[in-house]
Amino acid sequence: MDYDTPVVILCGGQGTRIREVSERLPKAMVDIGGRPILWHIMKLYSHYGYRRFILCLGYKGWEIKQFFLDYRSHMSDFTLSLSEGDHQPWFRNGVADENWEITFAETGLEAGTGARLRRIRDYVDTPQFMMTYGDGVSAVDIGHLAKVHADGGRIGTVTGVHPTSKFGEMQVDGNVVAEFNEKPTHVTGWVSGGYFVFEKSFLDDYLDDEEDLFLEAEPLQRLARDKQLTVNRHEGFWAAMDTYKDYQALNGLWASGDAPWKVWEDETRTW
Repeated sequence: MDYDTPVVILCGGQGTRIREVSERLPKAMVDIGGRPILWHIMKLYSHYGYRRFILCLGYKGWEIKQFFLDYRSHMSDFTLSLSEGDHQPWFRNGVADENWEITFAETGLEAGTGARLRRIRDYVDTPQFMMTYGDGVSAVDIGHLAKVHADGGRIGTVTGVHPTSKFGEMQVDGNVVAEFNEKPTHVTGWVSGGYFVFEKSFLDDYLDDEEDLFLEAEPLQRLARDKQLTVNRHEGFWAAMDTYKDYQALNGLWASGDAPWKVWEDETRTW
């Protein structure tokens, strides 16, 4: 798969279940370690060589645009003289330099995930594209994902993950609880973890522009019925930021220096 293959990221969500930290921000801008979760996702794809991104914006999309418009000043040291000249900053290092091309697409305030995806089809100029959600971090091997899709020869590929249960797990023997595990454990089955690859034809053959079209409903269900959906089994780390507890857990991992999704090298500073 060509490294010019775009990565589409759904960034339109409001994050109502994590209102403590997302009241004024789109969910994709909720931070882990002071950087938006969206940035962490993009750094993962970038680590594997993918540099083109299409962001499907919705709720408070301007916050996402503004972050990247001001990206260099967010990330870099700079000196600013307010006494002369045009008051332009003098950037002192290159830590904000990323080989990224980002398309910001306004896909509607209330649109479903399928409608958002359909509305960016004119920006997809390659035979395939990647897609994921703007609220889930993982250690998915993107190079392996691309290979699984190519080997499968189907229209779509979805990454299957074992989520962490949010409930106490019980082992039951008849009507007696034989074991109760208070701490979350991994569910044995597979669920969709995002991190998709699609052929471009998926956008026209399985999606339409209806406002309430959700990717996870009829489009993916029909793709599965047509035997056109390959699964990329991922046994490693995956987590979605759905609740304040998730927010705390992911920030705790980052602060500890043990964030499993951080596969990229730290930015270099030029002094």
